[in-house]
Parts: sequence; C-alpha cells; structure tokens
Amino acid sequence: MTDQIMSPDAYVFETTLIEDSGHVLSITLNRPDKKNAINDVMSNEIIYALNYAKQSDHIRVIKIQANGDVFCAGGDLKNMWSKEDETASTVPKLGDVEDISLMIRNLNKPVVCKVQGDVLAGALMLVCNATHAIASSDVTFTAPEIKRGIWPFMVMAGLFRVMPKRQGLDFIMRGESIDASTAEKYGLINHHVPRVDLDDTVDLLVSSLVKLPPNTMKMGLAAYNKQDQMAFDEALPYLREQIKACIDSEDAKEGIQAFLEKRQPTWMEDKDES
Repeated sequence: MTDQIMSPDAYVFETTLIEDSGHVLSITLNRPDKKNAINDVMSNEIIYALNYAKQSDHIRVIKIQANGDVFCAGGDLKNMWSKEDETASTVPKLGDVEDISLMIRNLNKPVVCKVQGDVLAGALMLVCNATHAIASSDVTFTAPEIKRGIWPFMVMAGLFRVMPKRQGLDFIMRGESIDASTAEKYGLINHHVPRVDLDDTVDLLVSSLVKLPPNTMKMGLAAYNKQDQMAFDEALPYLREQIKACIDSEDAKEGIQAFLEKRQPTWMEDKDES
C-alpha cells in the first residue's frame, strides 16, 4: 500500500503497542477501557503496523494480541456516529478498517492471533483472516450485529473461508455466542487451551514458525492465496510451476543439503545476520 520506508519508532501510537523483536512483530490492541473496540485511530495504526511487517524482510511472524478482559469488541459504534478528531497518534493514514482483512490475508507471512478475551463483531475479521488463532478456553465468539439491525457484511469474506456455511450462517443470523470448544470444532480457531497455558502455547507456536524458511513461507502463502481463487483445472498447472520454482530456490537447496548432512538448516537471512 506504500513504498515509503516505514518505522514504528518514528510515530506515536495511541491505541496499540507495537514491538519488533526476534523476527516477530507484536501488535497489541490497547484500548482496554473501551473493550479494544476499533476506532479510526486503531484501524490506522494496525494498518501501518501490517504494512511495516510486509515491507520488513526480517519480520517472519506477526502476533496480534490484546490488553484487558476483551480481545476486541469490533468496530467502535460511537466512533461511527461521531468522528473523534482529537488524537495523540501521529501515525500517517494509509487505509480504512476494511483494509485490515486485505492486509492480513496478503502479507504472505504467518499471522497468529492470541485470543485472551471475548471476540465480538468486526473483531472476527482479525481472527478469520489470520493463519492461526489460539484462544483461552473460557472465551466466547459472537457476531451480534443482527441484533443491532446490522448485517456483518465485511466479516463474511473471511468467516466463510474458515467455517462451514450452515454453521457460519446460523452464527451470524441469530447473533448468539459460541464457546471456544465450538469455535474450534467449526474451524474458527485452531484450538483452545486453559488460560494459564495460553502464553506458553502461543509463544511455542510463534517460535516454531520463526525457525522455518522465510522465503519459502512467503512463496507458499502467496500461492495458497492465489490458487484459492482459481478453478481446480487452473490451479494445478499454476501450482506445478510454483513447485518447480520452489525446488530451485536457495531455501530448498539449503534444506535438502542440511537433511543430507544431518544438520539444522541455516536459512539465507540467518546467514546474512551472522
């Protein structure tokens, strides 16, 4: 979305906390007093952080988490009716809230949602479009828009790519919450764990993803997204070309050589940093 050189350190973030450490970019929703509802400022800060992650080769995994008792209550309804002009955020505007889903899906990097609290309404866009979502066993998921006279139009694009159609329709038609066990059963999350185990489970997942070949990961996720929009007969020839390119890549050469030599592979970016 932008060609400018980006750095979170150059701006004041008002509604999120951004941390770039150890190949991981952590985006923490930080409006706990507002149940982390997404207003214009928060959506813009998330979009900037995702753009930064896309632009930065050293970032291999994006972790989205939240402070407070609620993961995210969706869009800030008050903000929809009356725009809040006063803000301490200095982050330049790069897009609108609907761009968050597009950014997450087109990062071509692993995106892990750590769900420590309830997920409501538009917050489902974060969970549905991430590559991974791990939740505390005591949280719930709700699309309550129908009870407000609103239909969750933007949520549907990601929701029906992870949930079965009948279960997904029932979920948004009645606006009733589902528990973490049901969310896992329907494919909305990868799995749920006791709250006490959430941090360790997510950290283990993130650390395992960081160790994998970054360029192959980008190539594979890009191909996954592209073939997802293709007819089967079109997808196979495209994927045949992708596997040929992948086998010829530096990551594949190193991976195969390391296997033959019975050692751990050292990916290109790891060599550059040593």
